[in-house]
Amino acid sequence: MRLYHASTLCVEKPDVLHSRDKLDFGRGFYLTSIREQAIRYSERFTRRGKDAFINEYELDEETPGFAIKTFESYDEEWLDYVTLCRRGDINAPKYDAVSGGVANDKVFNTVDLYFAGLITKNEALGRLKYETPNHQLCILNGNMLDRHLHFIKAERV
Repeated sequence: MRLYHASTLCVEKPDVLHSRDKLDFGRGFYLTSIREQAIRYSERFTRRGKDAFINEYELDEETPGFAIKTFESYDEEWLDYVTLCRRGDINAPKYDAVSGGVANDKVFNTVDLYFAGLITKNEALGRLKYETPNHQLCILNGNMLDRHLHFIKAERV
């Protein structure tokens, strides 16, 4: 699978250590299969006068021995998992990689309202069901990164 990562750097050797805590799927290396999404994300850097690169990778089709969770929609399971990860809850299920929708601006607003207790879970899910998920893959396991994600090139945006 072809994947992309937006950064201020060329990232030939990704790792999980440089990620922030409390992100959608936890601390890991985030990628997308949607090149245009990576380009839009890179604009955050260029707007601040920084360099921006789209790093391109190939993920092996087979990743034996690694647990990968895929969320197909913004459903209750996705919302519960993102909630646990964003709160840094150590009881969040453990996976080597997680794939699913990104909490983009519109989705993030709904999730924030839910986190703040301003809307119920049912209200949040009602809003989210109309959103078409984009894509992110977070590789949480350094061994999986080393063995199955292969750098192809980096392109300055």
